[in-house]
Amino acid sequence: MDFKPNTPKPFVLLLPLIGIGLFIFLYIIAAIGYPGGSWAVPNQEGFSFWNNYLCDLLDKYAINGELNSGRYFARFSLAALCSGILLLWINLPRLFSRKSITKSIMWYSGILSLISTLFLTSGTHDITVRIAGFFGVIAFISCFIELYKAGHYKLFTFGVLCLGIFLLNYYIYETGTFIGNLPIIQKITFVSFILWFVFLDIFFFRNVKTIQDKSTKT
Repeated sequence: MDFKPNTPKPFVLLLPLIGIGLFIFLYIIAAIGYPGGSWAVPNQEGFSFWNNYLCDLLDKYAINGELNSGRYFARFSLAALCSGILLLWINLPRLFSRKSITKSIMWYSGILSLISTLFLTSGTHDITVRIAGFFGVIAFISCFIELYKAGHYKLFTFGVLCLGIFLLNYYIYETGTFIGNLPIIQKITFVSFILWFVFLDIFFFRNVKTIQDKSTKT
């Protein structure tokens, strides 16, 4: 395996999974508490899986004009997700043994993307999406390069597929082409990337634990 001996403790790699789990749990609560309204159907009741964007849950007021009581759960869930993935990303370059400038690019761009994402609650949605997306694409591409070099082809292939879905999402967002389908495509993008992060984290957890168990026995 292509890992550095100076890897984090296995339990550290379980914390990102907790963050992802909290994100899902709290976002469901936020969706339940959403008063209603979407850009397609402003007067709809509650949160619509088909018509609402995930970021609608972050706003102080729902699209129908009512105070959004679920916004705090949505904001905490976003913080939990970013914190969990940030912890994974901080440790990620340490898991590859080869010295490479790609790892530095991956580390810095990933952290900048995650920090930028937290500003989705600040009322600068469009600017935040573009900045976080820019750094995110750089981070993912550099990570894919390292995964490919290390021979982790399944994670590499799944990651490239996720990036392709993300780019389709961003193309629709910027051009307005098939904009009516964007809420669904956004959720597919989120689910795809969350699964990729989960697989990536579990993969490294298992291998780091195996390596450290062997070193303990010897």
